[in-house]
Amino acid sequence: MNNRTSMGLAQFLVSSRLEEMPDVLIHEAKRSILNGFATAFAGCNDAVMDRLITTLSEFSGRPLASITGRKERFDVLTAAFLNAVSTNVFDFDDTHPNTIIHPTAPVSPALFALGEYQTFSGRSLLEAFILGVEVECRIGNAISPGHYKRGWHITSSCGVFGAAAAAGKILGLDAERMVWALGNASAQASGLVETLGSMAKSVGVGNAARNGLAAALMANDGVEGPNRPLEGERGFLKVTSESPNFAAVVENLGNHWELSKNTYKPYPCGVVLNPVIEACLEVAKTPGFDVSQVRNVTISGYSLLRERADRPMVETGREAQVSAQHAAAVCLLYKSASLNEFSDEAVHRKDVLWLRKKVDVIVDEAAVAGAAHVVVQCADDTILEAKVTHARGDAERPLSDKDIEDKFRDLIVYGRSGLDPEPVIDAIWRLDQIEDVSDIMVLARR
Repeated sequence: MNNRTSMGLAQFLVSSRLEEMPDVLIHEAKRSILNGFATAFAGCNDAVMDRLITTLSEFSGRPLASITGRKERFDVLTAAFLNAVSTNVFDFDDTHPNTIIHPTAPVSPALFALGEYQTFSGRSLLEAFILGVEVECRIGNAISPGHYKRGWHITSSCGVFGAAAAAGKILGLDAERMVWALGNASAQASGLVETLGSMAKSVGVGNAARNGLAAALMANDGVEGPNRPLEGERGFLKVTSESPNFAAVVENLGNHWELSKNTYKPYPCGVVLNPVIEACLEVAKTPGFDVSQVRNVTISGYSLLRERADRPMVETGREAQVSAQHAAAVCLLYKSASLNEFSDEAVHRKDVLWLRKKVDVIVDEAAVAGAAHVVVQCADDTILEAKVTHARGDAERPLSDKDIEDKFRDLIVYGRSGLDPEPVIDAIWRLDQIEDVSDIMVLARR
């Protein structure tokens, strides 16, 4: 099957139908899309959006598509790009645990932008969304964990394939043209971990949405791609991973769905920090705890925690989103981990600077992924500690539908769009009953 990985995947995409998918999977798709809109509303007025809109306004085509939470309209490709940026900018979007891909940001914005150009139903969008997430996550499975460890930002590098597959499904591509869409996506697949903590990280995610949508549109108009964009000798899998697992792309297609594993964050930061936050919050709530008496804080966990979040010297809120030192400091000081605690202002507070210097991050070789152990030593030699094996939001402790709705309501206020959350929430839960998905973007724009 190695020599037919791309075609096998394309044939599956072409033949799959929503009617054959389990109801629980369709509901999970709605949860993912709702969470994606929540985080897009949070980021819609962030500085990166203002700056990108300033840059791109001079070069945009016909203003056909909406930007979540804003009044501007752009061409379809630019709208996909901008909405993916705002969905991802605060690192508050969903997470596929096996790969650390944020599945919704590259796929959903591409589909909703296309939906303002070409009329299609909510059922068609759900079908395409589920398939797009399946593609990006299966490709991610095939190259993990080495791909991310080598420095590829996997949401961007794999998300472009998810957007291409999803858009290709809406466009009705046959198997040959679906392979071309994947090939066109492979020519644009990029994204580097080095960008984490900067605006460029979300630019990479925006490119995944825009480039994936463009890849499908090009294939639809006959722009040919390689026959084996994934498994070829110089294809994506071999080039970006030392030991790709080709079977992971195609085995049990239609019987095992990656979207069913999706998780949603209760905190606006890198997912590796969730257990750190909960452990620190637990310590901070200890009766009699006095943060001014803290002498040292030691955080231990899986190697990825130190690799990605050992960042004591952060200068911006974006950098703080991937700093274990900052997360520990704000949780111990303020007993909270909201967007306010990961802002530019919070990064430079004197008390935060003081406490961050006292935090060390070490590797525990026996620790499992997703766990953290926090030990706080106080001036009187008192030791306070907390260990979290599964943080809230993990697959073992998932957010409920109500949790995601509440998150949506909080984030729409934070993003200052001035919009009423309830019509959008209601429309997304009824997505399979909506005949024209552009109706949702009418509700989501100013």
